[in-house]
Amino acid sequence: MENYSIVIFILAIMIGLSAIADKVKLPYPVLLITAGVAIGFIPTLPDVELNPEIVFLIFLPPLLYDAAFNINYKTFKTNINTIGTLAISLVFITASGIAVVTHYMIPGMTWPLSFVLGAILSATDAVAAMSITKGLGLSHKTNTILEGESLVNDASALVAYRFAVAAVTGTAFVWWMATLQFALLIGGGMLVGMAMTMILSFIIKHIHQNSLATISFMLLMPFVTYLIAEEVHVSGVIAAVILGLGIARFSNKIFPDKLKNQSKSFWDIIIFLLNGLIFILIGLQFPYVIRHIDSAQVWLYVGYGLIITIVALLLRMARVFTQKLNLQQAFKKGKHKITEDALLDFKNSLIISWSGMRGIVSLAIAIGLPTKLADGTRFPLRNEIIFISVVVVLFTLIGQGLSLPWLVKKLTRHEDGKKAPALNDIV
Repeated sequence: MENYSIVIFILAIMIGLSAIADKVKLPYPVLLITAGVAIGFIPTLPDVELNPEIVFLIFLPPLLYDAAFNINYKTFKTNINTIGTLAISLVFITASGIAVVTHYMIPGMTWPLSFVLGAILSATDAVAAMSITKGLGLSHKTNTILEGESLVNDASALVAYRFAVAAVTGTAFVWWMATLQFALLIGGGMLVGMAMTMILSFIIKHIHQNSLATISFMLLMPFVTYLIAEEVHVSGVIAAVILGLGIARFSNKIFPDKLKNQSKSFWDIIIFLLNGLIFILIGLQFPYVIRHIDSAQVWLYVGYGLIITIVALLLRMARVFTQKLNLQQAFKKGKHKITEDALLDFKNSLIISWSGMRGIVSLAIAIGLPTKLADGTRFPLRNEIIFISVVVVLFTLIGQGLSLPWLVKKLTRHEDGKKAPALNDIV
């Protein structure tokens, strides 16, 4: 009963703070995270522990499905080259870059442990990106690239994480096996997603006159799809995304306007509650994990987290601007069928670079680290890795979340003045 009371208390706080965020013109994720940190330090509040499997099951399927359902398929397809680059190659570049820095910076951080931390923090978060950029007036193209990247990159990060943890526990890392497993996870997830799309489409086609039943099936199916995919050891993330994309195209043909409006209102409430709960829970984890770190080492590890945040941001900027140049060269040479709509300008590139926030997926992966190795010994530096992960999540969400609106306004002002901004103008 005490746990239920805490959940109700958190939901009430979340709803109230979301309303306040609109008044004070702050991104509501930033306000909710800050409140979560403050609430977590209340002495009489019991520790709120997150079960990673529950986090993945409760939050990921509906949020990924809804984001995929509402994404513009045509814009997604036009920018698939950039989305794929950010969702796959950038994830592994970021994991490797963070691994190199942490290996030489943090005492006792072996190469396998460094890659574990790198994999945990390698992917941006769909919920964070969409929540913080919402209402900033970003172009449809920029929003689609950010959402598309966040929908796919979780699968890349989870593959990197699994092999890094296997290396820590003594299992040999084989490149061709990692590549094959990645392909199977993605391909299998797509197949499950397509199969469940066909099943749900068949059901909706015959019951769409009953709006309550139709909306209920659409709510249930992302969870079913995710569970089936995970049960057969393929990517539940990709399966949920494919389901959302497929049902979006199908619903445009068969849904009457009344059902579309009812469905949208229902999903808006569900997504609002889940989003808010996620950010409060992220904030609550900081006081919890700080108790497991030597008090004399806390600020040192906060410093490590800040350095890792900067490294991840610089790697992202380098990859995005490299992609900008690659697209321009491919367009000029007529390669890979790159259209003019797929090109990136300076403004889009900088906003995309700055929008690489980490969130609930990184947090859940970190907390899901095994406590013991195969031989029964303690997993090395487990508390330190979790603490650094939480710190980096907080730095990206609060730091980039607060500065992103300012950056967008600055870039827009330059654009309105018909002046091409230089990077030193922004900084």
